[in-house]
Amino acid sequence: MSQERSQEGIQKLSEHHPLVIEGMGGYDTRDPVMIASTIHKQLRKHWEITPPRKPLILVTQGDPLEERGISAITRIMSDRLSVPRILVYLDPSIASYHAPNADRYRVSHEISFSALKDRLHREDQHIVSAITKVVDEYLQTKTAKRLAEGKDKLPDYYRNFALLQEINKVACKKISGELTVAHTSSVLSEYSVSSFYRVGLDLGLIDSSEVVPFPIDTNISR
Repeated sequence: MSQERSQEGIQKLSEHHPLVIEGMGGYDTRDPVMIASTIHKQLRKHWEITPPRKPLILVTQGDPLEERGISAITRIMSDRLSVPRILVYLDPSIASYHAPNADRYRVSHEISFSALKDRLHREDQHIVSAITKVVDEYLQTKTAKRLAEGKDKLPDYYRNFALLQEINKVACKKISGELTVAHTSSVLSEYSVSSFYRVGLDLGLIDSSEVVPFPIDTNISR
């Protein structure tokens, strides 16, 4: 049944322009309403220059509902834009808690991580391995730096969520033919999952023109 739902979700994705919003989780101390308002303004400016050719849909990545951070922001953005959401989640064999804990507000369809990987692999058998290779390289670099700073290595789950983030965006673009990525902050911690956003750009699978940055002067110090 989950495979059928995933295929329905992929079909839905192909009919829409996917918007992916990346940023901090519940540890973000800023007002999510203010952040969403800023992102909304940035998106309007962006789409005035390069308007989506298909109806919008917001693609979320299984974050549980929290008062602040990405899950609160994406809820507000779904309302502001009046668009449904597609939930992309890690398969139970990877993280059994991920799908059950995901916020499903305005979610119309769900797609498993494995279904996205399979779809990408069918289009180009080298894409998934290329993304995985660069994610692993990023992890090695970040781990070496943390150890040199006397810190613990990054938790093992970082790899799964970094792969989910990057494979999701590339799959969205391949399936839809369009993509917009928006950031919730102009400063991303180098040890956050969000900091892996460069992977798709480095590989040329996502274009910088598809990324809507968060303006520097509206960040609130944390």
